[in-house]
Amino acid sequence: MNRPLDVAIIGAGFAGLGTAIRLKQKGITNFAILERDERVGGTWRDNTYPGAACDIPSRLYSYSFAPNPTWSHTYSASSEILRYIEKMTDQFGVRAHIRFRTNVTGLDYDDEHGTWTISIADRPPVVARTVVVASGPLSNASFPAIKGIERFRGHKIHSARWDHSYDFRGKRVAVVGTGASAVQIIPELVREAEFVNVFQRTPGWVLPRFDQRISGLAKQIYRHLPAAQSIARNTWFWGHEAVALGVVWNTPLTRVVELASKAHLHAQVSDPWLRRQLTPDFRAGCKRLLMTSDYYPALQKPNCKLITWPIYEISENGIRTAEGIEHQVDCIVFATGFDVSKTGAPVPVHGLFGRSLSDEWAHGAYAYKSVAVSGYPNLFLTFGPNSGPGHNSALVYMEAQIEYLTDAIRILLTRNLKSIDVRSELQKHYNADIQRRLRTTTWNSGCRSWYLTDDGFNATMFPGFGTQFVNQLRKVDLHDYVVEPARAITRKVALSR
Repeated sequence: MNRPLDVAIIGAGFAGLGTAIRLKQKGITNFAILERDERVGGTWRDNTYPGAACDIPSRLYSYSFAPNPTWSHTYSASSEILRYIEKMTDQFGVRAHIRFRTNVTGLDYDDEHGTWTISIADRPPVVARTVVVASGPLSNASFPAIKGIERFRGHKIHSARWDHSYDFRGKRVAVVGTGASAVQIIPELVREAEFVNVFQRTPGWVLPRFDQRISGLAKQIYRHLPAAQSIARNTWFWGHEAVALGVVWNTPLTRVVELASKAHLHAQVSDPWLRRQLTPDFRAGCKRLLMTSDYYPALQKPNCKLITWPIYEISENGIRTAEGIEHQVDCIVFATGFDVSKTGAPVPVHGLFGRSLSDEWAHGAYAYKSVAVSGYPNLFLTFGPNSGPGHNSALVYMEAQIEYLTDAIRILLTRNLKSIDVRSELQKHYNADIQRRLRTTTWNSGCRSWYLTDDGFNATMFPGFGTQFVNQLRKVDLHDYVVEPARAITRKVALSR
């Protein structure tokens, strides 16, 4: 029988690759990354729509242990981020650990041996002592459930599965959605298509994005003085931390954010009626803030129209809205986001005594400090429940999770433990506190967003500063876990610090 992996990592996006790098740096090399696609990159491999870019500064949207001195702009396009991911994969020597075209279909814990059996589509299963689920919350996308969508005879495109072969020139296009992806796509389509109808359900709070090209001199400084890049990264971090006071909680600074957004709206949109249609009726921060300087001007071009009537159905030739008008189009672009799992696991996961993670998460996902779930020993999550930031870089949060779980795995291996399993009472107390704190945040202030389940449970966001999230993960305390020594496993693992 083949020797079990020490670690199986699911997904070769930012989280999976970051985990692999830190495992190698801590002396753990018996691991594999199981990736369903043919390339690394995760969401940045999949999102190649026109205008795709990050709304967090590049210096902050990268790992501190893999700095990139050559970012070309303050806010990088998806193609540049993907190149960074590819370079990081090779620079740290983790490509050899990736098993491409390996689609994980289920995880089952072996109570007796303390191992996980990982089912693979059309391949033999993989056995591992520990598993890191790094598939990410933005990994699956599908067309929305709109009446009549299957009848449309034109072309359909989802923003996360862009069709680069389609020629928009001379075409009438509908864009469904006005979220973070849509406000990047719409200006590009307006430049190319004959006419663009934008179907808005609710407007968002929009702030200008001050994107600048980074000079060659600055790149040289960052390349030869790594401390300068670290200082720049920390400056961006603390600047974003301050934003939490205005967007995570409803404070006087929330009004400042709203006034800044309204000033941006007034500066770019002259028509009072259009301004009214684009003004949100919820507190800033309740939904994701939109960072763009191109969206409002695009909406006012002669070949673009904002439609605020609710969509009733999709017809053979276009979209019918609630007032009975059919908007005939050649193509519908669905910028409707991802299938974010807030009430179930991404694949069937069975833990101790066959318990099902999807059943236990049926009314909302939860975990201990976002990285581990009681009853599922030796299983770790990246970007797990309640680890989403509303104001700062997701990679800051992700890096903290990676440090914690790789330390936990190292402890398990060096001490030759059979399993570590979060104490259920600690998990219960932790999540009760998280939900109590969420009640006072803007995310739970009444608007509908992808942060919440249909019944209003927030399994997505962390109610605090990034520093608080990072600090709770600085040290693995085995007192938080039920620890079972290995009896059947006798091999000792010598690892470097």
